[in-house]
Amino acid sequence: MKNKPNKHKAIATSVSAAYGKIAPAFVQYTEEVLFGEVWRRSELSLRERSLITVSALMTGGNVKQLDYHFKLAKENGISEEELAEAVTHLAFYTGWPRADSALQALKTGFENE
Repeated sequence: MKNKPNKHKAIATSVSAAYGKIAPAFVQYTEEVLFGEVWRRSELSLRERSLITVSALMTGGNVKQLDYHFKLAKENGISEEELAEAVTHLAFYTGWPRADSALQALKTGFENE
């Protein structure tokens, strides 16, 4: 069965500005494949993909990327309270320090809006 892409606006990234001169292939894969194809697969909603991505980033300790993905999660219909609950739940599986770092990023991101 062929996937039908989700019909949503383009997902904005800053990857081109950050890496376009040194890694154009990385930019292309990020914009066309990751956010253009993978995020548009119909088997999961954008909301579900955001929650999974935030969970994976927190689990891996990738705090720097959480800021962007917390904002994207909000655009995809996940509230600050839901994100905080997901982080609290994950604290028991990924560790308190990772949860603390994720909550700091969440707090900072939502305070700056």
